Amino acid sequence: MGTHSTIVSIEGRFAAVSRRNTRRLLPSRWKVPIYAFVLAVAIVVVMVVDPYSGAFADANTAPSHWALTTSQQLQTTDGDPVGTITRDAFGVHSAPKPVTIAGIPSSGSAQAIALAMLTAQGMGNDEFSCLVSLWNRESHWRVTAENPNGAYGIPQAKPGNKMASAGPDWQTNATTQITWGLGYIKGRYGTPCGAWAHSQATGWY
Repeated sequence: MGTHSTIVSIEGRFAAVSRRNTRRLLPSRWKVPIYAFVLAVAIVVVMVVDPYSGAFADANTAPSHWALTTSQQLQTTDGDPVGTITRDAFGVHSAPKPVTIAGIPSSGSAQAIALAMLTAQGMGNDEFSCLVSLWNRESHWRVTAENPNGAYGIPQAKPGNKMASAGPDWQTNATTQITWGLGYIKGRYGTPCGAWAHSQATGWY
């Protein structure tokens, strides 16, 4: 009887110790998974609530202060504005077509004649570049360029016989046509760049 009681007592002590050890082991065994779960939940909450989170950075969820700047002003290298661009929900538009920077024209060509005339009037390469862009659009610098609406020649005078005021050979002579065209531009727009700006805005000059 005494031996049995001793055995029972020892088994009880082992059971108690085992339960205590189990209680001590449980936290360490579940500690990492529980912490990982809590951390994952916290990250999800932050991403949903934080408006600056990369996963939700689009035009529909961006904070209202992001939309304060609704356009961008482009500038040329010399600081002149060339147009406003707006984009997506922030309202972005395409800029006007830039002026083609004209190179040195071939000697005796229509462009060389025009450059000599502009230089004589005290105008530089910027005005010549505007003129090249303008008449590239109008006629590609062809003396005999015709348009169904009655426009004719390099400057696309309408009607073409207006250029007779510059010379009787207005139909075939580049110098006569350019003389008349530069006179028209000076009287109406002041400079080739003024004419080009008008053409950009309206499609004609």
